[in-house]
Amino acid sequence: MALNETQNEKGQPDVLPAALFGLCPRCGQKTLFAHITRFSEKCRGCGLDFSQYNVGDGPAAFLTLIVGAVVLGLALAVEANLHPPIWVHVLLWVPLTVGAVVGSLRVSKALLLILEHRNQAREGRIDSRDDS
Repeated sequence: MALNETQNEKGQPDVLPAALFGLCPRCGQKTLFAHITRFSEKCRGCGLDFSQYNVGDGPAAFLTLIVGAVVLGLALAVEANLHPPIWVHVLLWVPLTVGAVVGSLRVSKALLLILEHRNQAREGRIDSRDDS
């Protein structure tokens, strides 16, 4: 096989595997994250500067609300059907909520950075020339 299954024709990793595993959008090495949800300053493999991309905090708010709604629904279903003590709820839902928010935040932030790199997206600029 001449081309790796997880890479496209430019040698860049596919979007979903790159987001799931924290791969650099240029070279495909696992260098996107310095910590759990914080990006590295640059890729240790190819030197791509990750600080030039502006992912922002948009995914955090949406994912927290979505995960919270799903966990709440699950907690209510467990309570209605099994009636466990409160400590069982704490042991179940706190780690599940934290893991789901952090995991989905990591993937969504990586996805946004990779798509910003692929589409060469930049902040909008107002043309300074005078049209009058």
